[in-house]
Amino acid sequence: MIKTYHKTTTIKAEQFDGSRKMAKQYGAELYSNSGYGYAVVEGEPDGDGYVLDTLKGELLVRIGDWIIKEGEDINVIDDDTFKENYEELTVIPKFVADWIEECKNNGISIANSLCSDRRPEKVREWMEYTPGKYKIDLERYHKYQELVAKSWIEGYQVEE
Repeated sequence: MIKTYHKTTTIKAEQFDGSRKMAKQYGAELYSNSGYGYAVVEGEPDGDGYVLDTLKGELLVRIGDWIIKEGEDINVIDDDTFKENYEELTVIPKFVADWIEECKNNGISIANSLCSDRRPEKVREWMEYTPGKYKIDLERYHKYQELVAKSWIEGYQVEE
């Protein structure tokens, strides 16, 4: 019986820009200078891109491809495939991240964490009010409730 699965791991990924700095960072060598010859990477007769040495062998990376780090291993996937399979983690303020972690550590459910009476004032204001105005914005409130819930479940990045 076929079942449906959801990827649950987070990854570190960076879109390759073709710069020498980035190539050096990953130890990539310009394909045409690599000495591997055109037959090494099938389907790439023009020889553009860079060759990366990985645990799986040599991989070709082109400008716009994504370099994915999973532990010590590196993988390369094209932009379209990346966008179909991965979504950037949401970005939230530190005080919201602190609230999520406080709730998780103290056994407060996600539902209760979203309850207006429980939330710290700063979190409540961030979710409910239009910046610069002391006016409740219901559209913002609903959007930010979903953002907090998504951050709780899928993980998040703290805004800088």
